[in-house]
Amino acid sequence: MVLFLDLLRSVIYGVIEGITEWLPISSTGHMILAEQVLKFSFSAEFMEMFRVVIQLGAILAVVVMYFKKLWPFCVDNGRDSGLAKHVRWPVMRLWFKIIVACLPAAVLGLALDDWIDAHFYNSVVVAVMLIVYGIAFILIERRPRVPTTTKLSRITYRQALIVGAWQVLALIPGTSRSGSTIIGGLLCGMSRACASQFTFFLAIPVMAGASGLKLVKFLAGGGVFTVGETGALLVGCIVAFVVSILAIRFLMDYVKRHNFKFFGVYRIVLGLIVLAVAAITALA
Repeated sequence: MVLFLDLLRSVIYGVIEGITEWLPISSTGHMILAEQVLKFSFSAEFMEMFRVVIQLGAILAVVVMYFKKLWPFCVDNGRDSGLAKHVRWPVMRLWFKIIVACLPAAVLGLALDDWIDAHFYNSVVVAVMLIVYGIAFILIERRPRVPTTTKLSRITYRQALIVGAWQVLALIPGTSRSGSTIIGGLLCGMSRACASQFTFFLAIPVMAGASGLKLVKFLAGGGVFTVGETGALLVGCIVAFVVSILAIRFLMDYVKRHNFKFFGVYRIVLGLIVLAVAAITALA
């Protein structure tokens, strides 16, 4: 019975991860609220790893959905000779820009991972970040602008680095990785659709690296997977994969007709709810 309930909780976590990882509304904020209700029987060390590694299902959804846009190799590109003829250079250049955008967060993330978890993973910080970036979305969308970059192939290395700098801010829980990178993309001239897609692709190395780091730390610390923990992690990843496909399709369709103001309002409301829950918990 305990195992069944843990697997059911994993399904709910997978749904939360699949939706909130791609919409700019902060997966951490929702996880904190979920943790008030969903109490797993697993160790604290496993749960710290589980919250991050469950992202692998979400990453796989991006790879599957955009494989043709992401795979940089071909039989013959029709232009080059030798090994170069097997390379799709526009896609390869996109990957170079993704790597450039990942560097700031990769360097600081490796250096500050444990310190950030110890000092910033709490309800108050998450709530403040939810509200601050919610206001930012509303203010940015109020400013009339004409995007200068509407295609991924037109993204410059300068724009990639700016988006990467904004992604560093997402190391603070509650910021939302997709939220911060989309804001960065909008501010440097990308269209909503272009910024959203670049955010999806940027997630692949970033989230894979973060998941790998947490997994290595868990195992290096003497962690061992039980049957229940293995099942919960697999179920969570599978559900996150399926839900992520639906969430990504929804967002790409949404940004064709709407702006991000709704998500700004949602973040502010969620931030206030997180603060209220934290206050009630502290007083209880």
